Amino acid sequence: MEKIKVGVVGAGRLGAFHSKVYSRLIKHVKFVGVCDCNIERSLEIGKKYHTASYSDYEDLFDKVDAVSIAVPTSLHYNIAKDFLNHNIHVLIEKPITKTLSEADELIEIAKEKNLIIQVGHIERFNSAVLAIEPYLKKPKFIECQRLGPFYKRVDDVGVVLDLMIHDIDIVLGLMKQDVTHIEAVGLSTISDYEDVANVRLTFEDGTIADITASRVTKDVVRKMRIFQEDSYVSLDYVTQEAAVFKKTDDKIIKDKIKIKKKEPLKKELKSFVECVRTLKKPIVSGVEGRRALQVALEIIDKINPSGHKP
Repeated sequence: MEKIKVGVVGAGRLGAFHSKVYSRLIKHVKFVGVCDCNIERSLEIGKKYHTASYSDYEDLFDKVDAVSIAVPTSLHYNIAKDFLNHNIHVLIEKPITKTLSEADELIEIAKEKNLIIQVGHIERFNSAVLAIEPYLKKPKFIECQRLGPFYKRVDDVGVVLDLMIHDIDIVLGLMKQDVTHIEAVGLSTISDYEDVANVRLTFEDGTIADITASRVTKDVVRKMRIFQEDSYVSLDYVTQEAAVFKKTDDKIIKDKIKIKKKEPLKKELKSFVECVRTLKKPIVSGVEGRRALQVALEIIDKINPSGHKP
């Protein structure tokens, strides 16, 4: 089977992770090279993962079949558009773009050229998320917490597009129906954008999702609880553990779900490569990425309708 030739644009924290995984997927891909405008960083990552280094992503156009784009959100649209116009499949780290019109244009180009757009909502590949699906019946209330410290590397978007969008995507994927009402609050503390946010989403069937995100919290918390008529499911993204709690007589019984833990990014990139090979629709295609972005932007507008610092 011919290997898919892949490259990585961006040699920061996420780009380095993508490079590491691709360098180990030797049965599936040929890792052609990594690119970053900081050539010293590009050379460092290239040397570490035994691939070529570039400072201009256009140098990859004639060398790759597919590419991971792991750069600041404001650069997603232009870089992805250039690769798509050169008939190259793209995996774009979340969020897909900063605006819906940008996302729409990328989706249209990919459709016209029969190319894959996958959006890097990595939690879809978390072993715990996949493991709880058989236990979900009809959620009534969903509670999500995604808290952690501030990283200077993310300074062009707020916490909604930085962190909360993961849970937005997960909840939308679970519910498979439209949001009918949004209530949201947020606060800026250390950046020009919202750093703490809470939102309540109401869905068509009346289900409510309460989502909290913070990037000014010391400890990392990534948890979700899904309440149903006869049980609730608890999930920890970090430990990839989950359990079902059920009422039996006068007691609440905890049943830990057996989970075979696997590296989410490795699963995500293997899935991307397979989609490129077969042209199968990704789990999180451009359409799903756009849907999560649309809800996230509506939340931001609720938090900050004036468009200024909250």
